[in-house]
Formats: sequence, C-alpha cells, structure tokens
Amino acid sequence: MKSLTPLSQPAMPEELLKMLDEMGMKVTTHTHEAVFTVEESDHVTTSIPGGHTKNLFVKDKKGNFFLIVAGNKVRISLNKVHGLIGASGRVSFANEDYLMEYLGVKPGSVNAFAPVNDKDNKVKVIIDAPLLENELINCHPLINEMTTTISREDLLRFLKHVNHEPLIVQVSEAV
Repeated sequence: MKSLTPLSQPAMPEELLKMLDEMGMKVTTHTHEAVFTVEESDHVTTSIPGGHTKNLFVKDKKGNFFLIVAGNKVRISLNKVHGLIGASGRVSFANEDYLMEYLGVKPGSVNAFAPVNDKDNKVKVIIDAPLLENELINCHPLINEMTTTISREDLLRFLKHVNHEPLIVQVSEAV
C-alpha cells in the first residue's frame, strides 16, 4: 500500500477522512449540529442508515485505558464490564485531560476513529460484539458535528491500521 499523508496531532476530521479515502474506504459523512448524548442525537440517527455508536472512555485502578464502542441503544454496566475487557478491577470514566491526551478529542466527541491519535497505544479498543451485526456503522469523525458511515469491515481494517486491533466481546446487557 502507498504511504498515507501524515496526520497532525491531534488529527483533524478532514485529515481522517482523507486517510480513509487514501486507504480505499468508501464512507459517507453527514454534517449536523453538535450532539453530546445519545438522546440528543436521536433525530440525526433516524435519518442515517446503519448501526449508531455510543463510546465510553474508561480506566481501571492501575491506569489502563479502554475505549468501549457499542450500539447507541444498549446498556453497559460499568460494575460488570471489567471482567470482560481485561481490566484490573472496576473501571470508571476517564477524565477530560486523559481523553484529550490519549484520544485527542473533547467530551461528547469520543468515537471509534479517535485511536488514530493514540500513537503510544495507551488505549485498548473494545467493540461490543452485537454492534458488528450491522453492515454499516456510524461514528463521529473526531468531532460531534459530523457522522461518518463506514462498513464494519473497513472500521476493523482502520483500527488494525492504526495499531488498535479491537477486542470483540459482548459487553452490553439485554435491555
């Protein structure tokens, strides 16, 4: 594969989208007002086909960091997830400083593309297995004012390319 255009740190959405294009990935990106929660995004998600995501950036007691990518309507119990993802004890939400330091995004913009900014591989990516039942997956491309639709295969290929091959395990609970 030809070498890709280098990205700034943290990467900008335009750079990410160019990288995906250079990797031969067909994506569609929709621009919309900023959305910070799953509830706020309901009117956006209904008009875009595919699975939509919610993302949790958590850490354990030993300072290990995890990005959990799951369907937007599932429930994830932080009290139970640690045993499924290889955490040292229970996990809690990581603070805004860690979010910017490791993933290069602000609160409300945590997304499956953010590992592009984790050059030191400090964050382990976890994908909730049921999300991958969708052929198309929708994620913010580093900011919460856009939604990018990508095939599940290309999302997995992207994560592998940025050295964050995910652990795929069911972390969600039946609702």
